[in-house]
Amino acid sequence: MEPTRIVIVGAAGRDFHNFNTVYRGRTDVRVIAFTAAQIPDIDGRRYPPELAGPDYPEGIPIYTEDDLPELISTEHIDEVVFSYSDISYQALMNKAAAMMAAGADFKLLGPRETMIKSNKPVIAVTAIRTGCGKSQTTRRVAELLTGAGKRVVVIRHPMPYGDLVQQKVQRFAKLDDLKKHDCTIEEMEEYEPHIVRGNIVYAGVDYEAILREAEEEADVILWDGGNNDLSFYRPNFQITVVDPLRPGHELAYYPGEINLRMADAVVINKIGSADPEDIDEVRDNIRKVNPSAMIIDAASPISVDKPELIEGARVLIVEDGPTLTHGEMAYGAGIVAAQKFGAAEFVDPRPFTVGRISETFRLYPEIGTILPAMGYGEEQMSDLAKTIEGSDADIVIIATPIDLRRVIDIRKETVRVTYDLQEIGLPNLADALSSFL
Repeated sequence: MEPTRIVIVGAAGRDFHNFNTVYRGRTDVRVIAFTAAQIPDIDGRRYPPELAGPDYPEGIPIYTEDDLPELISTEHIDEVVFSYSDISYQALMNKAAAMMAAGADFKLLGPRETMIKSNKPVIAVTAIRTGCGKSQTTRRVAELLTGAGKRVVVIRHPMPYGDLVQQKVQRFAKLDDLKKHDCTIEEMEEYEPHIVRGNIVYAGVDYEAILREAEEEADVILWDGGNNDLSFYRPNFQITVVDPLRPGHELAYYPGEINLRMADAVVINKIGSADPEDIDEVRDNIRKVNPSAMIIDAASPISVDKPELIEGARVLIVEDGPTLTHGEMAYGAGIVAAQKFGAAEFVDPRPFTVGRISETFRLYPEIGTILPAMGYGEEQMSDLAKTIEGSDADIVIIATPIDLRRVIDIRKETVRVTYDLQEIGLPNLADALSSFL
């Protein structure tokens, strides 16, 4: 029989992992192409032969997802494997309908096929949407484990935007490693908060190779998930973070609901800023699909370094990019800080955007009056700096996970907003992780 001809639809992360764990080395299938969405400048490259294996001596081409219907026809594709996260069920099935109408079968790969087993205990932190608060939850878990004397290694969901061969296995133990690996703003936002707390972070492309290296220096592997994707490793304990500012999303987005159903503990974050009715709705939905999960209430209170500068000022608010774009969050910590400390006006960044930042607003018009800290490459980072500089704001409120002032030149007066997870009442994460502590 001829091998099944496959296209893997992704966003430079889960798609490569699915290929590596399920399809690489098989003679009964042939992966013809990857397609890319969500992340800019991924299409037009190739998944390199050094990673694809000897069956693909020229690597595997990566096309834009817009090319998929034509690919299905011209390349006689039998099966399309959907491999990215944080997409509504409606949008997911619209894509499935288009792919099947073009002549291909449509497939989703589940945890059994794609999760790698570790020889060390694994704690996975996942979510039901981008921007729920996985990062601060992961940091809190790491704090508890290291406080109990455990050697913790954090493995972060992939963000391989550069040279894929060079990024096969990456280890970050000090801030200089961020420059060594030529990290984007998005990568720094995830790695730097761990590094400054003394946590070792691994990331890259080949997550089997990453795991085997991390196991050599860990008592516990801590999976720090991306978006609302499934863990790449089979967890001994899974924590899923939900967001009462987006009630109902826990049952309406792929693959977030899977994370909710698989969770051993569920953290309801942002309790302090959500409506009680929305919190109750989320709590009821948790109990409906996962009645045995421990439910932990939490908040992410903000800290502001110079709050006195905000009062009466016209402020430009800069928030985490992916949370505003495919995470669809209407606001974040920057808005909270501006309202709390009496900003006179929110400056709309749209009249001042340039280049790739203007393109981001065209692709995601629902962002509104917050500036997403997009920085997938030098051009985008430069355009972000020019947009900030060109605005007529008095103050720039930086509410990104890293201090943007360290990576781009901001000449205006700035205020930095930070946030960490704060559990409310009992049970808490120490209770949830008692067997590990």
